[in-house]
Amino acid sequence: MQNDSDRFFVLTGGPGSGKTTLIEALRRAGFATSIEAGRGIIRHQSDIGGPALPWRDRALFAELMLSWEMRSYQIAQEQTGRPVFFDRGVPDTLGYLRLSGLPLPEHINAAAKRFRYNPRIFVAPLWPEIFAQDEERKQTLDEAERTHHALVGVYTELGYEMIPLPLAPVEARLRFVLAETGLA
Repeated sequence: MQNDSDRFFVLTGGPGSGKTTLIEALRRAGFATSIEAGRGIIRHQSDIGGPALPWRDRALFAELMLSWEMRSYQIAQEQTGRPVFFDRGVPDTLGYLRLSGLPLPEHINAAAKRFRYNPRIFVAPLWPEIFAQDEERKQTLDEAERTHHALVGVYTELGYEMIPLPLAPVEARLRFVLAETGLA
């Protein structure tokens, strides 16, 4: 799976830091994008009364996140030759487990090593001015900060270079990402 990694760009960071807004801007600009696993799983599980919710069963939620991210990767491979921007990646599952104080199963470690992305990962820093809770994002600002640190730690340990996004309006962030990826 190494052959696609250079064109696969991950945006990660804590909740409420503007990642999904930037992913939407990239999609509107004509780039292929993925949908964030966490929100999708929460919507689906809530619709069916399922148990895989972060406030019910964090380990099961993480397994579904892993499955979702692996599927997103597979779908991205079908975008032959096109850059793809991911709203989180497989390693985010490890960050979530670490944040939750849960064991890091070997199969999830193996997935994070196998499903590789561009070596430069964009990280959205904590941005208290735009952070907001909602029905799907129930984390506190403190948990958002701890999530950010857990994710930066995991990606760094996996050998990725972390590129912080500027605390700026989405159009400025879009220009920054396109410049940093050579797609401007």
